[in-house]
Amino acid sequence: MEISKTDNGKHNGFYHLNWLQRIGFGSGDLAQNLIYQTICMYLLLFYTNVFGISPQAAAIMFLIVRIVDVLWDPVVGAFVDSHNPKWGKYRAYLVLGGIPLSGLAILCFWDGLSGNLVYAYVTYVGMSMCYTLVNVPYGALNASLTRDTNEITILTSVRMFMANTGGLAVALGVPVIVAGLSPDHRINTAADANAWFITMSIYALAGLCLLVFCFSQTKERVVMDKKDMQKVKVSDLWLEFTRNRPLRILAYFFITAFAMMAIGNSAGSYYMIYNVNGTPEEMSVFMGLGSVPSFIFMPMVPAIKRAIGKKRMFYVFLSIAIFGMAVLYLVSVIPALKSQIWLVYVAQFIKSTGVIVATGYMWALVPEVISYSEYTTGRRISGIVNALTGIFYKAGMALGGVVPGLVLSFVKFDKDNAVSQTPFAQQGILWLVCVIPAILLILAMFIISKYELTDDVIDDINKKIEARTRNE
Repeated sequence: MEISKTDNGKHNGFYHLNWLQRIGFGSGDLAQNLIYQTICMYLLLFYTNVFGISPQAAAIMFLIVRIVDVLWDPVVGAFVDSHNPKWGKYRAYLVLGGIPLSGLAILCFWDGLSGNLVYAYVTYVGMSMCYTLVNVPYGALNASLTRDTNEITILTSVRMFMANTGGLAVALGVPVIVAGLSPDHRINTAADANAWFITMSIYALAGLCLLVFCFSQTKERVVMDKKDMQKVKVSDLWLEFTRNRPLRILAYFFITAFAMMAIGNSAGSYYMIYNVNGTPEEMSVFMGLGSVPSFIFMPMVPAIKRAIGKKRMFYVFLSIAIFGMAVLYLVSVIPALKSQIWLVYVAQFIKSTGVIVATGYMWALVPEVISYSEYTTGRRISGIVNALTGIFYKAGMALGGVVPGLVLSFVKFDKDNAVSQTPFAQQGILWLVCVIPAILLILAMFIISKYELTDDVIDDINKKIEARTRNE
C-alpha cells in the first residue's frame, strides 16, 4: 500500500485536508451535476416534446443506455485500478474524460437531426460512457485522499453541498434560461430547440472548467501498490461482490435510492407543467427546492451523525422524505389545496430535505466498504468497488429512466399537447412524483437496516490496516 508520510517518516494514512483541498475535491461533483443533472431532469422532456421522440421509444432508449453502462462500468473500474497515468491514478480522468463528456452532453441537446433515433442513441450512449469514465475514478479519488473517517465525513458533506449547488443551479437556472432564450418563452415545444442547445453549452463548459479545478487541487495519498495493479481484472467485480457483504447492502441501497431520485427528477418538470400549470419561473423554484435543503442540512451532517449514529440518521431522513411525498400527493389531489402553490413548495422542501441527507451521506459509506475489502483481502481496489457501486447506481438510473416513459405511455400522455393532459395522465405523473418514489424509500429503509459497519468497527479496521502496513 502506498501512503503519504509525515516529515519524520511515519505513515500518515489518516491525512487531514485543508479547506481549499476539500472544496477542490467537491468541485468535481459540482461539475458533474451541472452536466448530468441537466440530463436527468430535462433530457426526457427534451426528447418527447422538443426533439420529437415518443415516450415509449425514449423509455427503451433509457433502458438500453443503462444496459450499456452496466457492461461498461466494470471495464472502466478494472482499467482504472490496473493503470497509473502520469497525471494521477484517478484524478487524470477528470480531464481525459471530462472533455468528451462536455462535448457529447451539448450534442444531446442539439436538434439538427430532429426525431432521429440513431443520433439520439449515439450521443446519449457516448455521453453516458464518458460520464462513467469521469465518475468511477472520481468516486475512487475520495478514498485515496485519506483514511480518516471524520475527514471522509467532512469531505462527503462538502462534496454533497457542492453537488447540490450544481443541482440547484440546474433546477433554478435551466427553465428560466431556456424560456428566456426561446421565441415563445416556453421550454416544451419544438420552437425551443436552440434555447436548449445554448443552455446546455453554458452548463457543460462551466462543468469542464470545474473538473480542471478539481484536478488541480487533489492529491492521491492512499492508493494501491503498483505490484497489485497487474493482478486486477474485470472478474474481480463479481468476486468482490460475492465476498463483501457491506458492499452488497450498499449496492442494493444505491439501486433503490437512485431509482427514486431519477423517477422524481424526470417527472418533476411534467408535474409542474401539466398538474400545477406552473410557469417556467415556478418550475425553477419547485425544482430548485430539490437542492436548497442541502445548504441547510448537509453542513450539519457530521454533528447529526455523531449525535444519533449513521443508521438512525438514515431512518430519520428517509422517513422525512416519505412524509414530504405524502403531503405533496394530498396537496395535488384535494381540490381546495391544488391552487395553493406555496403548499406545493413546502411539500417539495420537506421531501427534498429527507432525500438530500439520506442519499448524500450514502457516498461516505463507499470508502468504508473499500477499507473493509482491503482488510479482508489485502488489496485496496478502489476502482473496482466504485465500478460496482456505479453499476448499481446505473441500475437504479435505468429504472428511473425507463419507468417514467412506460408510465407516461400507459396513461396516454400526449407529447404534442404543450398545455394540458387528461386527468388519467395527470394521475400517472403524480404516481411518478410521489407514490413510486415513496415505495422505493420504504424498501431503502429496510436495506440500510442490514448495514453492519458502525463507526467503531470501521475505525478499528483502518487502524489495523495501518498497523499491518507499518509492519510490512
